[in-house]
Amino acid sequence: MVAVLSGLVFVGAFLAAAGVMIATVAPQWRRIARLASGHVEPAFAPLSQLAHAERRIAVRRWASAPVPAAVRRLRAAA
Repeated sequence: MVAVLSGLVFVGAFLAAAGVMIATVAPQWRRIARLASGHVEPAFAPLSQLAHAERRIAVRRWASAPVPAAVRRLRAAA
């Protein structure tokens, strides 16, 4: 009786562990297969993308800012 109960406990623990591993790996199986076949993922650089976007926003703000009157007069004189 103890052997059967012990077997059921270990089989249940094994099934729970296997289920967790499958649930973890299953959503990423394509990525894992692609990496295993030698394909390299592009680098993830969110900070560089953020810096680039901030520069774009700054340029747009600068370009849309009204030109001071003194600069307009100088441009008109030229």
